[in-house]
Amino acid sequence: MQPAVSVVVPIKDECDNLRPLCDRLGVALAEISGGYEIVLVDDGSSDNSFGVMQSLAAKDPKIVVVRLSRNYGQSAAMQAGIDHSQGDVVVTMDGDLQNDPADIPQLISKLDEGYDVVLGRRSNRKDSLVIRKIPSRVANWLIRRITGVPFNDFGCTLRALRRDVAASLSLYGEMHRFVPALAQQGGARITQIDVQHHPRVAGHTKYNLTRTVRVVLDLMTVQFLNRYVTRPMHVFGSIGLLSMMFGFGCLAFTIGMKLWAGIDMTGNPLLLLSVLFALCGVQFLSTGLLGELMARTYFESQGKTPYRIRSLINRDRVTPSQVPLRQAG
Repeated sequence: MQPAVSVVVPIKDECDNLRPLCDRLGVALAEISGGYEIVLVDDGSSDNSFGVMQSLAAKDPKIVVVRLSRNYGQSAAMQAGIDHSQGDVVVTMDGDLQNDPADIPQLISKLDEGYDVVLGRRSNRKDSLVIRKIPSRVANWLIRRITGVPFNDFGCTLRALRRDVAASLSLYGEMHRFVPALAQQGGARITQIDVQHHPRVAGHTKYNLTRTVRVVLDLMTVQFLNRYVTRPMHVFGSIGLLSMMFGFGCLAFTIGMKLWAGIDMTGNPLLLLSVLFALCGVQFLSTGLLGELMARTYFESQGKTPYRIRSLINRDRVTPSQVPLRQAG
């Protein structure tokens, strides 16, 4: 029987948190009408996380385990969980027990008010100020400014999404942070509510400052896909034409210096600079555009995924042709 709610949890080295997490999820979801399932995605854990997942799944058929062949990252693991979930509502959350399963019912009830996506907002965040809070505030400000999505906490993984919205997402890189922006691009109705946040009591955080750099780069990708994917020449063409204009300007100066000042063209560095700008313009018009379009064609038009499954528990293997294709943004 298809469950009403699927809770997708990417897992990386969280063996000490798995049992209490599943226990708390069971209590929080016990009253869910239509039933539930818990989809645990082992994202290449190096500890005994998969062994604990096997044990939990053997005792409870509501627990589905998706084991990836290696560590692909949180976004790919979340995409794998969504692809192998069956609920009409998909709830995503972290596996470190900092998100509280007790908040899930209020997220689901908020969906009943007509929303397609309900985001969690960590009202009293229990994280390090320098390593987590400050970079997160900077990232949240950038995302709000660039995407125009008016929410305060894009990093909270605790979210509830309707099945059609979740199935339309394409999560690569660090794209899980941009679920609100991606959903809004598809016309989803979104709101955000306060949720609890707890300090980590076991395991180690996988966050570091280099992740902020990846978030900025992915933000550029999201904005490009949002504004220019149907007219990519507007961005790459503008840069390319500007570069070629500089090139022709340098060439004009070179010719002018030859005609009126008698300066030899072959020894003039502006001639080399004009060639450089012209070549850069051609590269901007071709390499960047082809790279973006080839990536989307590879993953989406052929139904490919950015991960590979090693094994599944309590879920039949899904072939790429069975996974719904996600529309280009």
